Amino acid sequence: MTAKSHTSTLCLIVLLTASTFFSCASNSVDIIDKPPVEPADQGHFADAFEINRLLGKGINLGNALEAPYEGAWDMFIHEEYLQKIKEAGFESVRIPIRWNAHAMENHPYTIDESFFNRVDEVVAWSLDRGLAVMINIHHYNELMENPQQHRQRLMKLWEQIAGHYKDYPEELVFEILNEPHDNLTPNLWNQYLADALEIIRQTNPKRVVAIGTANWGGFGGLQDLEMPSNDRQLIATVHYYNPFQFTHQGASWAGDHTDEWLGTTWDATDTEKAEVDEDFDAVRDWAETNNRPIHVGEFGAFSTADDKSRERWTTYVREASEEREFSWAYWEFGAGFGVYNRNTGQWRDYLLRALIPDSDSLD
Repeated sequence: MTAKSHTSTLCLIVLLTASTFFSCASNSVDIIDKPPVEPADQGHFADAFEINRLLGKGINLGNALEAPYEGAWDMFIHEEYLQKIKEAGFESVRIPIRWNAHAMENHPYTIDESFFNRVDEVVAWSLDRGLAVMINIHHYNELMENPQQHRQRLMKLWEQIAGHYKDYPEELVFEILNEPHDNLTPNLWNQYLADALEIIRQTNPKRVVAIGTANWGGFGGLQDLEMPSNDRQLIATVHYYNPFQFTHQGASWAGDHTDEWLGTTWDATDTEKAEVDEDFDAVRDWAETNNRPIHVGEFGAFSTADDKSRERWTTYVREASEEREFSWAYWEFGAGFGVYNRNTGQWRDYLLRALIPDSDSLD
């Protein structure tokens, strides 16, 4: 289950009819593969558990490259943000990307070269600062509505993405698709992820790939998830926004009655903490049974919740993740859930303290 400041991939009803900013050119574009670092030797990639440890404490660069176009949701990624993220003590960034808004609608589904260059820039800013990076396909709403119609396009997108980044270092992780849902059912998703992974492996035989769950990416979807047993370079990723009435109070995109939830607190009572522990224990049990590392790819509480409750909830979810050796990425950097206030150029100390208690960026 996912939340955003302007949209939520958990509740995307308001966006399913939104049009993309532009139609991609119909002529083919040569995709230039220019990695910013020395080519990686994929025969010596670390295993998935080690890469998951490198992801460690992360943050989502949300509301930017997964918008219909960068800036549509009043968020641009600047290089200084990556420096601040590094200095604050984060170890990785997850970059949600709406590749489908920047690719031809028909065969050969070519991704616009200028968009590749922009993603390359943000990835390089991150890697150059020693941050691990996760990139995904995000907000492919048409795929969720008509999976069969968009299956080939999804595969061709991954053929291009994987080929473009094949020589990047092991610190770059692919995530196949954010929060499969609606008509992309659990059974269908298991087929599509296996097909996409087969394509990725043609050019990235050892790169670690993260795979999320159907039904909006929640931890409950792990029971239906089928990861290819012979591929051990995989991370299972889940999202966490429980209790939803707390984390999404007043979030207009999340439903018609979210204003009724305003004022909901999270007080770290024994009962509230036990609910989180029960959820995370279920994830840990699945991970141990299946011998897979876990990445909590999104968690956060919207800014309409009171600051103290947000701090308590964020602290406890982060601690619950770390106690079970899950890596994590908070949703998100600088928008409605944001740890960073772009207007003032300052961290929200109470949230940064909840995530990185010993951060040098705290006052």
